[in-house]
Amino acid sequence: MAVPKRKVSKARRNSRRANWKLTAPNLSTCTKCGELVMSHRACKKCGTYKSKVVLEVK
Repeated sequence: MAVPKRKVSKARRNSRRANWKLTAPNLSTCTKCGELVMSHRACKKCGTYKSKVVLEVK
């Protein structure tokens, strides 16, 4: 059975756990109105996706 030979220090343990951070979503510009939109989603401002109107915006 594998057993650690030495105790893992707090600094080594914490530095291993330090890479669990969130990243901001990648945003692209809408081709019709220029608004920032998450990729692969319809624009909330003008209702287009891939240059086609898919939502009716009031």
